[in-house]
Amino acid sequence: MSQRLRAIPLFADLPDEEVQLLSAAATEVPLGEGEVLFEEGAFGDSAYVILEGEIEIITQAKGREVLLAVRRQDEVIGEMALLRAEPRSATARARVPALLLRIPKKELDTLLDTSAQATKALFRVLLERWQSTESRLRQSERMAQLGTLTAGLAHELNNPAAAVERSAGRIREFVDRFAQDLVAMATAGIPHGTVADLVELFDQPFERSSLDALARSDLELDVEDWLTDHGVPTPWDLAPDLVEAGVDADRLAALSDRFGEHAPTVLPVFALQRRGAGLIHEVEVGASRLSAIVKALKGYAYLDQAPIQEITITDGIEDTLLILAPKLRDVEIVRRYGDIGTIEAYGSELNQVWTNLLDNAADAVHMTDGPHRITIRTHAEDGWAIVEIEDNGPGIPPDIQHRVFDSFFTTKEPGKGTGLGLDISYAIIADKHGGDLSFDSEPGRTTFRVRLPCNTPVDDKEMPTVAACEHLENVNWDPLAPAPGCAACLETGDTWVHLRRCLTCDVTLCCNDSPNQHAQAHAGESGHPTIRSAEPNEDWAWCYLHDTGIRRR
Repeated sequence: MSQRLRAIPLFADLPDEEVQLLSAAATEVPLGEGEVLFEEGAFGDSAYVILEGEIEIITQAKGREVLLAVRRQDEVIGEMALLRAEPRSATARARVPALLLRIPKKELDTLLDTSAQATKALFRVLLERWQSTESRLRQSERMAQLGTLTAGLAHELNNPAAAVERSAGRIREFVDRFAQDLVAMATAGIPHGTVADLVELFDQPFERSSLDALARSDLELDVEDWLTDHGVPTPWDLAPDLVEAGVDADRLAALSDRFGEHAPTVLPVFALQRRGAGLIHEVEVGASRLSAIVKALKGYAYLDQAPIQEITITDGIEDTLLILAPKLRDVEIVRRYGDIGTIEAYGSELNQVWTNLLDNAADAVHMTDGPHRITIRTHAEDGWAIVEIEDNGPGIPPDIQHRVFDSFFTTKEPGKGTGLGLDISYAIIADKHGGDLSFDSEPGRTTFRVRLPCNTPVDDKEMPTVAACEHLENVNWDPLAPAPGCAACLETGDTWVHLRRCLTCDVTLCCNDSPNQHAQAHAGESGHPTIRSAEPNEDWAWCYLHDTGIRRR
């Protein structure tokens, strides 16, 4: 067993006596395919070394399973929870039959207390895993959010689309019936003056009745009785259309006086014309709603626009509210918009911030019995645009408020959140826009406050011309060969063009503004920390390990 431990990088440089102590305390743990070694959220008392087989590391994010990594022979797993004295951050499950070596926490603590080599090796492993895990979960957070928005949009689009389809089908039936009644009226010898009076009624704008269901039912009975008493055919079919057009028994009496003996022939034509006007109105409303949703979606994503635009903040908030409408149906939205003009910003990324804040606010208000209310305020203050999103939920407990912006920290149930929404939002506001995101909370009121600089051009992060880390000291600034796109994206048919080049293996990948973020994912998985921009006229390099960059002199 001692020789086997020596083959593992973490233990390779340990003195013989320490390896022997570990070997004596360790025990073998066999796992069958699909068997769980430890569960996410459980407290751990051991770390494990994989002797044979493969272990998949998985977590629950937004109700779905996310594969974070696959660990193989000679890798150590389960050590992070021991070092941080926190519950397991993910589940470990055997991908194939596996054999592991269990190392109790006591022996691991002793090893780290006495061996600088083991501490350095473990730190390196932890850093690489943290970067890889964070990158994957950030992508999962974005994709889960996209899935939620897509489901909501599908629901929002279905209602007006169904209304348009339903009304269009009834219009065909209406046209056939209307043509028959016009022919009947023409053959009945209706005087020209009566026809002119009828056409004048046709020209009146259609106004939908605002009656409640009970009042409408009573009125339809009255109208149907009047039509029956005056010999108008199919009164049960015509009454609803007349009531919908705002015609009651008194109005019918006036029309009957106007048309005289021809009323039984003319009134059905008038009722059908009002039905047709109502159907056309329904199509117009449905199409208008579809157009509004598509417009909001296009505005939300800032499609066909440069990453940085001059934007109106409230437009982005309104687009986000429409996108989130299914979740906000029972929430009162109070708007208190002040004049803050326009600002230069990454529009689509700001909309991601509004989405995170409003989505969290909706979750918060639904934790109470109601009424549910979200208040949105905007105003300008000393060169800053201020946006406040306040909810009347239960508030954030004081003992966890200091952790709200921490990566992976969430108060939601397992699988409901990744703990990255506010972390991502803070990075967008503070790092990309030079602003600030803060909050204050008490029972019954939580307010998140966004501060953005007014009329200050937003540019990429300021980069020095002197290397800030060892990976950037000897960057090769030779011209980069052109690439058709991100190698990973092209495999799926994506043609994302904002590209980065790995300076270790010379592969071209997509940037962090892309949906897939292959460049950062590649850095986390491969350990290759440095990239160069592969876009024309951009001479800069970036180190993902130290989160710093350098611009060519």
